[in-house]
Amino acid sequence: MSTLLRRMAGAARLDAATYEEVEADRGSLGQAACVVLAASLVVATARAWHGLHAGFEPAQLAFQVVLSALEPLVLWLGGSAFAYMVGASFFRGRETHTDFAEVLRTTGFAFTPALLLALVIVPPASLGLALGLVVRAWTLAALVVAIRQALDFDTPRAIGTFGAAALLLWLVLWGASIAPLPF
Repeated sequence: MSTLLRRMAGAARLDAATYEEVEADRGSLGQAACVVLAASLVVATARAWHGLHAGFEPAQLAFQVVLSALEPLVLWLGGSAFAYMVGASFFRGRETHTDFAEVLRTTGFAFTPALLLALVIVPPASLGLALGLVVRAWTLAALVVAIRQALDFDTPRAIGTFGAAALLLWLVLWGASIAPLPF
């Protein structure tokens, strides 16, 4: 447990050595998944709190909570897959030696700042919104550092990989949302 907490603290500090440690430790994928699952729980709980205070109908609230809980998981798995594909193919450098599991491990730990999304319930609502924006920006920065370390990139190449992966994931999710149902 102390290793997990130490790694989470290092990931939140955007410490490159922590991301390198996680990248090299093949046994840390379970820890990375725990971080993402914890972020999912926090996001779903915050959504439930907001929905209850906004007076959502039970079915609408349940739907919102489920979607919120799935968001970090989809972003982690889909974003990591696209970051790996783009980074290991198009932005690959001579120093790039990686596999998908390395990207999954580092990006999983990059969701550590998202645990602070529990603060979005802090009143007044404008303060909660501001805190949420800061935490999301912090998480995006952590994801760029995670991609940089996993793919052995410089920062501009990691930002480009992150941007391309985010765009591809958005296109896939948007396409899935407008696709006709088969029944």
